[in-house]
Amino acid sequence: MLIGLVSGVAGGMFGIGGGAIMVPAIVLVIGLDQKLATGTSKATKILPIGKILVALVYHRNGNLNIKYALIIAVALIVGNLFGALFANQPFISSELMKKLYGIFVLMIGIGYLLSN
Repeated sequence: MLIGLVSGVAGGMFGIGGGAIMVPAIVLVIGLDQKLATGTSKATKILPIGKILVALVYHRNGNLNIKYALIIAVALIVGNLFGALFANQPFISSELMKKLYGIFVLMIGIGYLLSN
């Protein structure tokens, strides 16, 4: 429950959650392997009720661009499908996914630290 709460707060504040908070917590705290943690994280987002409420708050405060949100949402659906298909190939191990995830998050972090 704590993983969900922390992920929810981070998601509401920063727009992150499953990838940045929930998956590592599921791996490090609960002990599931990377692929199982990713699938579990994705399953928690099947019902987008919480995201609808968050979007309404941001919209009410003038902090939501609906046009961009719709375009990105369509691409997100396609990208998630291709990412899931790739990640579940037999030649992609949980250990490799862990390493790729670590590199991905590190690159994003460095990009944020070096940006204005």
